[in-house]
Amino acid sequence: MPQEISTFQKTKIVATVGPASESYEMLLSLAQAGVDVFRLNFSHGTQEQHAKVIDRITYINNKYKSHLGILGDLQGPKLRVGKIENEGIEIAEGDVLTFTNTEQLGTKEGGIYMSYESFAQDVTPGEIVLIDDGKLQLKVLETDGESTVKLEVLYGGILKSNKGVNLPQTNISLPSLTEKDRRDLDFMLKQPINWIALSFVRSAQDIIEIKQIIKAADHRAKVIAKIEKPEALQDLDAIIEASDAIMVARGDLGVEVPMEQLPLVQKEIVRKSREMARPVIVATQLMDSMIENPSPTRAEITDVANAVLDGTDAVMLSGETSVGRHPVLVVEAMQRIVAEVEAKGDIYYANNDVHPGSPTPISDSVCRLAVQAAQRTDAQAIIGMTKSGYTGFLVSSFRPKCRVYIFSDQPNILATLNLVWGIRGFYYDKFSSTDDTISDVQDYLKERNFVSTGDVVINTGSMPLRARKRTNMLKIDTID
Repeated sequence: MPQEISTFQKTKIVATVGPASESYEMLLSLAQAGVDVFRLNFSHGTQEQHAKVIDRITYINNKYKSHLGILGDLQGPKLRVGKIENEGIEIAEGDVLTFTNTEQLGTKEGGIYMSYESFAQDVTPGEIVLIDDGKLQLKVLETDGESTVKLEVLYGGILKSNKGVNLPQTNISLPSLTEKDRRDLDFMLKQPINWIALSFVRSAQDIIEIKQIIKAADHRAKVIAKIEKPEALQDLDAIIEASDAIMVARGDLGVEVPMEQLPLVQKEIVRKSREMARPVIVATQLMDSMIENPSPTRAEITDVANAVLDGTDAVMLSGETSVGRHPVLVVEAMQRIVAEVEAKGDIYYANNDVHPGSPTPISDSVCRLAVQAAQRTDAQAIIGMTKSGYTGFLVSSFRPKCRVYIFSDQPNILATLNLVWGIRGFYYDKFSSTDDTISDVQDYLKERNFVSTGDVVINTGSMPLRARKRTNMLKIDTID
């Protein structure tokens, strides 16, 4: 009998798959340690490699009756310098470098290739250019508006090949979906992927465009907006509204905005996302030292705990599980931190009201009332039936302390909901009358010891049930 994959932390764990974690055995071990969603980073690896990982995750889901989610992360318009002489050259304060869009081996005197074709057209003198996560800082001196830019080094060091470039003060003209992204998106839309993350989102229009492509392909993947550009913060409300979920992508965001602003920016994004019932992920360097070490630093422990206290839906691991030495240990450590905060932290019953701009105020109000009823009756569970997943998103956004069990006959929806705070999903396809279905799912939970005789439970659903419309019913029961 296969071991059931189940952890009961409410804050979900997203793990990036890479050479350290792509085998079937490691994927299974990570799922059993507490991973809820696996992230495929399309900045690395081939489509063929990602397809094999998807097949392995799908096999695990089928064998263990689990609902592990799959997140495909598009690379986006990542800017990089090209190959550098001797794999690295030393640059010092006051040096003047020439960047060009002509591909060449980079030298201090002859120029540095920049992958961004329109760099010379988009920058203006005085703007700051950051390289290698801000380790190197340069200032634009002049541009010919076509192909070359002269820059003064403000803070030097070793300039290495293929390092990333950030332009925090420049309005970039690149589209949010590059040609590589479009090829990768086409691949994703032929796979059972639940979430697609769009990198370097600058406006709500970026989200609308990718959603149109997904809809035209008749795929049900939902879209995550990665917030990592200053422009996104200017259009944050509209981006959250247009998206299905949000990622606080602290890697590039921490370089693009002044470092001292990042903690409050993170809190603001999490708060607004939760208020608008959009799942939110906090990502990057949460347990970075565990790429090498078997235990996290005290600062990392606090960072993960603070993300949970802020109300994030999920915490994400990147290099820690993709290339790190201790993938399972890092997940186990993160799970323990999450469990401790959830047991003792003040994170429940978020006092947000129904979002005033919602097109479904009745369903939203029923979900809000379900959480209020659970709090007042000390209920052990909220039980919902859903076809679209909307009930799960809404109930979760109000952060009930009791467990939330969602039943659906749509396996992809259950895997999608595995990213959402507090949700545990079950496949169920015997929807008949409302009373019969409620009784049936309660029996299902009781048989598996998720609820017990005498427990108070809050049931939500739609009436008539066969119509499968939006949630419009709330029923309070005591388990017989």
